[in-house]
Amino acid sequence: MKILVTGTAGFIGFHLVEALMARGDEVVGIDNICDYYDVNLKYARLAASGVKKESVRLHAEARSSLHPGYRFIMMDLLDRDALSGLIAREKFDVVCHLAAQAGVRYSLENPYAYIDSNITGFVNVLESCRSSETKHLVFASSSSVYGLNEKMPFSTSDNVDHPVSIYGATKKSNELMAHTYSYLFGIPSTGLRFFTVYGPWGRPDMAPFLFTKAIIEGKTIDVFNNGDMERDFTYVDDIVEGVVRIIDRPPKADPGWSGTAPDPARSKAAYRIYNIGNRSPVRLLDFIGLLETKIGRPAVKNFLPMQPGDLAATCADVDDLVRDIGYAPATPFEKGIGKFVDWYRDYYGV
Repeated sequence: MKILVTGTAGFIGFHLVEALMARGDEVVGIDNICDYYDVNLKYARLAASGVKKESVRLHAEARSSLHPGYRFIMMDLLDRDALSGLIAREKFDVVCHLAAQAGVRYSLENPYAYIDSNITGFVNVLESCRSSETKHLVFASSSSVYGLNEKMPFSTSDNVDHPVSIYGATKKSNELMAHTYSYLFGIPSTGLRFFTVYGPWGRPDMAPFLFTKAIIEGKTIDVFNNGDMERDFTYVDDIVEGVVRIIDRPPKADPGWSGTAPDPARSKAAYRIYNIGNRSPVRLLDFIGLLETKIGRPAVKNFLPMQPGDLAATCADVDDLVRDIGYAPATPFEKGIGKFVDWYRDYYGV
């Protein structure tokens, strides 16, 4: 298929491109390469996909030297004309929208970045898909939408009207916006709520990267909620396997859906929401202990109270994803963390 992937200089986007190239799809990737974190890591991901830094210029097409089917264009989602022109010109079979302003804690400091990228940017994607009659829109949501929910595991059939961060609120908004466009304009849309994705080439603002860096350098790590936290860590290869399978499966309207007892995960429109996680939460202190073992030195811990906007625990109910696409995360946490630490040491030479 011919697929547009937004956010291909990002963590998940980079890995998704590699998977789509391996099976022979044609991919155009876009990213604005913002400086929310080290842009050198973003350029290094592009280089690992065969896109050299010197070939990357705003709105210019850079072809991969490793993958003949991959083209990259530096583009901002807020550039409505450029985005709509690209989608109209290329006539993609699928738009896979992964680009976003990420991070829960940063949303406390700079909420406007989230409104611009995650709300305005997303409506630009939707409008472009509408104009070009895109056959399937796949978009990234987040476990952050569950907010104050306490019933575990988190289910897509649960109400998610109580987010605790602007980031989570924008992701819930994306789900509502996508449903509206699916209902009004017939755009088949699938939203994927990612649960704490980790692995090689991971984001520097996330715990595996932050903790690994600090432990190796002998610096203190901040342990929030005094370590009483759990996360449903999901290895990036398992995430990407799920995304690829979803790309191949546009949703259909559910004839059994009822407005008198509405299921938030499905609709009378061609719309679907899935959790995509590992189904096996890991305690924060156990995670740190595993890092200590893999790195070979103890962590210096600074225990702190709960950070505003954080969730104490996450755990994904993925039964519907297992049933519909045969999704089964296959990477044990110990193995995945080992691969991340090995990548980190190799990439930074430590």
